[in-house]
Amino acid sequence: MWGIFYIRVAFFARTRFHIEVMPPTDFVDVSIITVNFNRAAVTEDLLSSIFGARGKRTCEVIVVDNGSTENPIPDWKRRYTSSPIRFIRSERNLGFAGGNNLAIRQARGKYVFFVNNDTIFTKGLVETLMDTMEANEEIGMLSPQINYYEPSALVQYVGFTKMNYYTMRNSCMGYRVDDEGQYKNKVYPTSYIHGAAMMVRKSALKKAGLMPEIYFLYYEEMDWCERIKEAGYQCWVDTHALIYHRESLSVGRESVLKTYYMNRNRILFARRNANFLQFVCFFLYFCTIVCMRNTLVYMRKRQYSHIVALLKAVMWNVMHLFDPVRKQQ
Repeated sequence: MWGIFYIRVAFFARTRFHIEVMPPTDFVDVSIITVNFNRAAVTEDLLSSIFGARGKRTCEVIVVDNGSTENPIPDWKRRYTSSPIRFIRSERNLGFAGGNNLAIRQARGKYVFFVNNDTIFTKGLVETLMDTMEANEEIGMLSPQINYYEPSALVQYVGFTKMNYYTMRNSCMGYRVDDEGQYKNKVYPTSYIHGAAMMVRKSALKKAGLMPEIYFLYYEEMDWCERIKEAGYQCWVDTHALIYHRESLSVGRESVLKTYYMNRNRILFARRNANFLQFVCFFLYFCTIVCMRNTLVYMRKRQYSHIVALLKAVMWNVMHLFDPVRKQQ
């Protein structure tokens, strides 16, 4: 029988990162993965909530530091010596998908639970989601109900409607609705899960492949949903489970970074998932109506850097228009 041991591994290629490796024969029920970027205190709040809500299921926690300016891992190792946490340090920011993919390669759980580091667990969260996954083997991805952290009685997510590929628009169900219990204790399919909290069946992950890193930030979880569905699985929501989310702490509510990647990746998602006619209609719609409307809004707010970010987002897709993006991970 293998005992628990640690091996420090250093890889030097395009990325330099350090991993603490557990033996492959030492399995757990669920691997909880989160990615930190310059928000050590926020991540520590998450870790406290995870261990405060821990139940009977065996779990491991994997924290990826995604190229933070100051490396928090040495301090964390001293503080969390008695907790089942493993740390991975990337020397550069690999984006949301890249950071999570580092942890996926080390995850030993039958299920992998991806959570934003600005979320807070509630009692029974992991066990409830696992019970639902085990009761229906067709479920490949599952999200809980997500409420805002402040105010906690305001809903952020209880599912997504289908995507209209001609406009690349859909709706987030329950968004900013007062939580009066109207969504509680329901389990149902949805078009997309929410990247802030998503449990994925390991067998579905193996068939669909890793999270697509081409996005870097935003839309990667929606694209991953499409790959999971193509692999023969379904996406569901379980509102018996609840998690709280401090939205946009990592990039800011109106950051230029967010403007660039939200627009760049909206077009990229269409290129990867819409058919030719749908993409042509969408691209014309985006370059005329959407760009004109958003530019006027940014001008009114004197947010001229956001106009530049929007134009760069369009130009990135034009410059890469003939790349085989469907095959790129």
